[in-house]
Amino acid sequence: MPDQNDLTLSHLNETGEAQMVDVSYKNVTRRQAVAKGEIKMKLETFEAIETGNTPKGDVVGTAKIAGIMAAKQTANLIPLCHPLPLQKIDVKIIGDKTLPGYQIEATVITKAETGVEMEALTAVSIAALTLYDMAKALEKSMKIENIRLMSKTGGKSGNYTLLNP
Repeated sequence: MPDQNDLTLSHLNETGEAQMVDVSYKNVTRRQAVAKGEIKMKLETFEAIETGNTPKGDVVGTAKIAGIMAAKQTANLIPLCHPLPLQKIDVKIIGDKTLPGYQIEATVITKAETGVEMEALTAVSIAALTLYDMAKALEKSMKIENIRLMSKTGGKSGNYTLLNP
């Protein structure tokens, strides 16, 4: 079992090549991660999405489903991520006229040997990219920003909460 205080990069083997980390020695525990991000746009674009006046239909609903699907595909997208059984994926997309744009939050839960931080971050990223894709006919200057891990619980490394979100 690796030393948890060892600061070496666990995704590199002894010769410096990329490797998938061995988590077989870890206990299965409940793990949860929350990630957030945002997409900023012109007020006119925001209002068009809010009123359903867009060329591609339900922008927010499609982005929410895309975020959920992305979390489930994380191991296929990020080479060294472990495929995990996901028990819950919740993606919230909240209109924010002060941006203007949308706040995106993803919560992912599993019972596994490793955490779901990457799944939550992937869900937020793909939801934001889908919002962009669905509204790019209205505006190409939208900005995807501030994608970050807000918190994680479970696992041997303990809990984490971002102190200054």
